[in-house]
Amino acid sequence: MSPLPVTAILPDLRAALARAGRAVLQAPPGAGKTTLVPLDLLASGLFPARILMLEPRRLAARAAAARMAETLGEPLGQTVGYRIRGEAKVSAATRIEVVTEGILTRMIQADPGLTGISCVIFDEFHERSLHADLGLALVLEARAALRPDLAVLVMSATLDAAPVAALMENAPLITAEGRAFPVETRWLPRPPDPSLRFPAAVAGLVRQALDETPEGGVLVFLPGEGEIRRVETLLGDLQGIALRPLFGAMDFARQREALAPIKGARRVVLATSIAETSLTLPDIRVVVDGGRARRAAFDPASGMSRLITTRVTRAEAEQRRGRAGRVAEGVCYRLWTKGEEGGLAAFPPPQIETADLAPLALELAEWGSDDLPFLTPPPAAPLAEAKVLLTALGALDAAGRITAHGRALAALPLHPRLGHMLTVAGPGAAVLAALTEERDPLRGAGPDLTLRLKAVERPPAGADQAVIGRIRTEAKRLARAVAGARMPGLSLAQMAALAYPDRIGLRRTGEAARYLLSGGKGAVVPGDSALAKARLIVATDLDGDPREASVRQGLEITGEELREVHGARIAWREDVTWNRREARVQALRREMFGALALTERPWPDAPPEALARAALEGLRDIGLTWTPAAARLRARIALARGEDWPGVDDASLLAGAEDWLLPHLAGRRSAADLRALDLSEPLKALTGWQRMAEVDRLAPSHFTTPLGRAVPIDYEGDHPAIAVRLQEMFGVTRHPVVGAHRLPLRITLLSPAQRPVQVTLDLPGFWASSYADVRKDMRGQYPRHPWPEDPREAEPTLRAKPRG
Repeated sequence: MSPLPVTAILPDLRAALARAGRAVLQAPPGAGKTTLVPLDLLASGLFPARILMLEPRRLAARAAAARMAETLGEPLGQTVGYRIRGEAKVSAATRIEVVTEGILTRMIQADPGLTGISCVIFDEFHERSLHADLGLALVLEARAALRPDLAVLVMSATLDAAPVAALMENAPLITAEGRAFPVETRWLPRPPDPSLRFPAAVAGLVRQALDETPEGGVLVFLPGEGEIRRVETLLGDLQGIALRPLFGAMDFARQREALAPIKGARRVVLATSIAETSLTLPDIRVVVDGGRARRAAFDPASGMSRLITTRVTRAEAEQRRGRAGRVAEGVCYRLWTKGEEGGLAAFPPPQIETADLAPLALELAEWGSDDLPFLTPPPAAPLAEAKVLLTALGALDAAGRITAHGRALAALPLHPRLGHMLTVAGPGAAVLAALTEERDPLRGAGPDLTLRLKAVERPPAGADQAVIGRIRTEAKRLARAVAGARMPGLSLAQMAALAYPDRIGLRRTGEAARYLLSGGKGAVVPGDSALAKARLIVATDLDGDPREASVRQGLEITGEELREVHGARIAWREDVTWNRREARVQALRREMFGALALTERPWPDAPPEALARAALEGLRDIGLTWTPAAARLRARIALARGEDWPGVDDASLLAGAEDWLLPHLAGRRSAADLRALDLSEPLKALTGWQRMAEVDRLAPSHFTTPLGRAVPIDYEGDHPAIAVRLQEMFGVTRHPVVGAHRLPLRITLLSPAQRPVQVTLDLPGFWASSYADVRKDMRGQYPRHPWPEDPREAEPTLRAKPRG
């Protein structure tokens, strides 16, 4: 055995598995766990049947199998083989089978007892992929119910292993020390210039690393292929340096070329997170970490997934740093300052918390239970949304049980959407399914998907030939996976509509290239392509913007085509609503598909109550309008109001408007009708006649002067108020009050010319003080009107003295 660090713990690991049948191995990158552990377990004789090892990526699965086969001096497919999607190198002699994680799910669904398998190893479990979490949950349940002899080993580099061990019934936890050489970490002295684009900043740091380090390969971590290509272009003038891109979508031959060192030359490997673990890059001495990672994020509210670029976590940064110390002392350059390190999250989120859960929900339905021993349980809301989609696709019945159609979808290596399309439309949909799952072969060609489909048949100049080759290969495989079509002869748009019933888009009235999707969200078609002129579209790829998604790829569909594939979901619906744009009640019969109104017609005989309710919706939209009489009545009620009376503020009145206002809205259809509504009678009805009697007593509408004249009381201000001729109040020695709290009236005393001469809240006090000055001024101006010295003893009057 090679003296790798994991060698020292192999006896303890074998003993733990022999004793408990389960274990968790924590070993840093470079410890040798991926290669040595399966071979040691095979040699131990503990496991007479096959050993199954799961890897999170196809490249890692191939590479791990190849290294183990090379160690044994055998070709792949003998003692050691691998199985990944669309490719397998195994034989009857294979004892160690390396598979990608989705393969295990299909194996255990087909055979819950995992016949012929003695041990299942989960490698690089710290990546917390959705398939790994599901696979472990299924294996643990199968072990508990059917296969107590099945050994389970979880191996991880940076994961907090204690929770995993606890999940596995307190499995033995074994830790191996790494054999890492010292790695010097070099941070930026200051944050990067914000005007400098990310690829340029990374390229500059790569040049610095090459200048400052004399030897060894350089491994550069970037979030995706786009950034890799841009950095590759920026470094294209380097002399004597071999640039090697490395990302998951590359074909295997080019991936192997990127992994292999170059004799007599220094190389720079520009890689995604695919190079963080599992892969051996023997000459790497320098790491340049751009500090970014790309993750899939699913928004259950929109039903869309999108790739987001985020900062790396501390665990990921440490994984990347460790790559520089595998073969000798190394250096790690980080594109951030040391002070920023504390702001990094500890670990990346488990994929189960952020992914589209429709595939998981389908697997759980096929298994027959959601109650599995998950390390992180699937979030309830996204899982419920996933089940809604599966029900719409016919994969689940109304009770949430898997249907025969659902089992057919689960057997396909596709998202349930695309599986549904393929099984209904038949082999003719295979190219569209393969194209939808692959990278865009025509970048920058606009959103029209028909251009991509034509490119698969006849690739134009500038098309990505490798991508087109993969699409063709996958399409042939998918075509073989389905026997026939339930709905033969469908157009491409109809096929897409089967997969994306919630992404049928109807052009918004008067708004160029903006669409309402059948699922209720908005979308916009960018550019001036033919697709942007279509009335109806199917959006097959959206950027996931929660406000208004941009259609990256889609197809035009006609109304007739839509009815042919989704006719059962299209139904006429009568709607009476308040049209805010036109500010009026609108009664329509609509032909609805989801949130889309495909056809609209007037509904002349709409029920009066529905019309009134729509008018009430309009009233809530525009607010209550108060005529002077209604406003005075409301103020009186508010003044007299008891504790158990209904509120008369706008918010309270609108909240309970169905109870008191609805009967008064008959025939009112527009905003003008609603504003003209006098609320006096409805308000009296709301208050009730008994309470109105109390209102009349405590807050009368008028004040009766000593002459018997009724003067309206204004209740709008902070005090009820009246305006009255001064002479008409002669003889009044007690100030008039209203309300339960005896609130004094604000009296505006008027001159004979109806001009204010005094405002008072204390009429007796006015008579005793200020009246004398007023009398002095007024006698000269109005000599024919009485101005007695003591108004308290005078008779009230509105008459003037006769002339002469």
